[in-house]
Amino acid sequence: MFDPREKVVLFIDGANLYATSRALGIDIDYKRLLGEFQSQAYLLRAYYYTALVEDQEYSSIRPLIDWLDYNGYTVVTKPAKEFTDAQGRRKVKGNMDIELTIDAMEMATHYDHLVLFSGDGDFTALVAALQRRGKKVTVASTLTTATPMISDDLRRQADYFLDIAELAKTVGRAQVDRTGSTREDAHS
Repeated sequence: MFDPREKVVLFIDGANLYATSRALGIDIDYKRLLGEFQSQAYLLRAYYYTALVEDQEYSSIRPLIDWLDYNGYTVVTKPAKEFTDAQGRRKVKGNMDIELTIDAMEMATHYDHLVLFSGDGDFTALVAALQRRGKKVTVASTLTTATPMISDDLRRQADYFLDIAELAKTVGRAQVDRTGSTREDAHS
């Protein structure tokens, strides 16, 4: 999939990768993830995109964001928007698609191969635009869950498809629940 001479960039849609890893019952080891790509090609950059709820004293994602920021990832965040829906339920919306797309296009002259960690079909146009500029694009998501986590259009448009269920064999670990035991412990 990768030519060792290629300059590769990772673009991670944080919310999408989180949902995919949860559906697969794994946690991603982000240090091993970097190592996996560094061993296959020249990893130029790894970006992680996520929206944050600002008014919360403590966000459960904050330790991950801080760790990524200190350990080789470029973290891109923006405040999530809170609103109340028609039924009076409090909702949080934080889509990072535009930020990710703009960064991918602006950086296109600096890389050969983009790996997009998202199954969101909204990225199909981005993939096509990068391909028109001579870039290779790998989309990382999964087909192994009961409901596929990747849009069929996005998968068809990509040059390569990387199933996170396969990648998890080298960069995944068992999910840890709130009591601190792994998912496997809970089932034994």
